Amino acid sequence: MLGKLNQEELADFTEFARARQRHLMRTAFLLSGNGQAAQDLTQTALLELCRAWRRVRRVDDVDAYAHRVLINAYRTAARKADRERKALWHKAWESGIADGGAAPDQTVGTRLSLLAALDRLPPKARAVVVLRYWEDLSVEATAAALGCSTGTVKSQSSRALARLRTLLGDGFATSDSELWENSYGN
Repeated sequence: MLGKLNQEELADFTEFARARQRHLMRTAFLLSGNGQAAQDLTQTALLELCRAWRRVRRVDDVDAYAHRVLINAYRTAARKADRERKALWHKAWESGIADGGAAPDQTVGTRLSLLAALDRLPPKARAVVVLRYWEDLSVEATAAALGCSTGTVKSQSSRALARLRTLLGDGFATSDSELWENSYGN
């Protein structure tokens, strides 16, 4: 805990936490789809990093280690909250919010549809998609963050993308690109 770190270690951890907290928070939000859950995950990850800081500060890639801690915190929380979260999304779909019924902007409906589809992926597959395609990490960096092989990342990516295509439908990519062209021109 904090009492075990000397002043230099505490200053080093504080500097790391200040520099990376926002990035970890963004990743946590993409994983969880919820601002409060993202804050909780980020705090949990930073607490775990602080507890192990003497060891962590000596690893080759502290960011990869931090990603791994964050992913583990997410997977633990996801297992505990899976049923409740799915029930809330189901209720949102039924009430018409997620399909754009209450959203005046098509972009909001698109984002909600994507978040709902991500929510239907298993935690590890969701983590792979977020790290690979949203965080734009390499296969190797994703594997390091998740503590698995590059082959696992590749197969999880392939399966997760196929599942997202099924969940979102064939027209999702087309309508999304058309929305982009209409909104921003090209």
